[in-house]
Amino acid sequence: MHTRNHKIVAALSISVVFASALFAFFTNTAATSIPRSKALKGVSASKNQDTNILLLGLDSRRDANGANLPRKLLDYMHVGSSSSVGGYNTNTMIVIHIPAKGPATAISIPRDDYVDVPGLGMKKIKEAYGYAKYAEDSRLYKLGVKEPMREQQSREKGRIATIQAISQFLQIPIDHFAEVNLVGFYDLATALGGIQVCLNHAVNDKQYSGAVFPAGLQTISGVQALMFVRQRHGLPNGDLDRTHRQQAFITGVITKFRTQGIFGNLSKLQGLLDVAKKDVVIDSGWDVLGFLPQAKSLTGGKIVFHTLPIEGYVMRNSQSVNLVDLPTVRKFTKDLFYPAPVVKSSPTTTISATPKPTKINYAHQASGKGVNGASIPCVN
Repeated sequence: MHTRNHKIVAALSISVVFASALFAFFTNTAATSIPRSKALKGVSASKNQDTNILLLGLDSRRDANGANLPRKLLDYMHVGSSSSVGGYNTNTMIVIHIPAKGPATAISIPRDDYVDVPGLGMKKIKEAYGYAKYAEDSRLYKLGVKEPMREQQSREKGRIATIQAISQFLQIPIDHFAEVNLVGFYDLATALGGIQVCLNHAVNDKQYSGAVFPAGLQTISGVQALMFVRQRHGLPNGDLDRTHRQQAFITGVITKFRTQGIFGNLSKLQGLLDVAKKDVVIDSGWDVLGFLPQAKSLTGGKIVFHTLPIEGYVMRNSQSVNLVDLPTVRKFTKDLFYPAPVVKSSPTTTISATPKPTKINYAHQASGKGVNGASIPCVN
């Protein structure tokens, strides 16, 4: 019996070592095979071991080398071609703040916020990438630079412009970033076998995004995921509701990670790695292996989403834009990311020195109390 126990222990030990080796192989492969960007080179980092991660969803109908996505795939996903629509707008911009201690907090930036883009003047913040990319592409074309190098180098300028615009807008450092192409939402949902989401009301946007969903909790497939995050027509608050859809999708992904143990499932890790290699670009300084403990904590449900406040809608240069108040936006961000310490006024009374974010006078500020990974939120 004693010998048998030793054999069992030995077998278990070998299994653990083998599984650990496989996991290390996948994570090391991820660290070296995901496309990298030097857009953060020379940028100031956060202090006190805090980390700010910028997630960019690029609305481009081209792959990383500038080639058009297959027409069949675009038709399947109910989107137009690269020559007609899309361009290089960053329609998803989310900053996740991971403090040295405490839960993570995320802020979504509405894509139509009208801000000062360094070197370009006042623009919709989503346009910083496209304008900078186009200018660099034109310069490189005149120099005779060929594809795919021209595409890759001009995209770097787009990333730099977007990072500078967001950092200046919110007055925060950006430590890492991940850029996901349009098809990434499709591939991610497919790799994970579907994502759970919840809608307050049934929607029918067949004419535009193709989104046709019933109300309530449901699992969406790869192509449905793209429709879900892209819909803005027919929603009470338009683009701001689309922002909440993006938050809900990410929450569904986090919930899937937490409930199905993705980090321990090597086949699913391989599927995610395949998606990352094709659809994602991350900064060159991001230590993927070192980030794993933080990644696991994020998938534990300890993250709350918020949406930046706006003052209303106005017309600028024949475009409808979101009017923003810089002091309000920056205070909102500071209160969430860098709250003042709690001050004890007496042994029995505790007063928080952190003022509550100013409540903006419009109906579609961040939905409810924010979206958290503990459950699937219902959104418009």
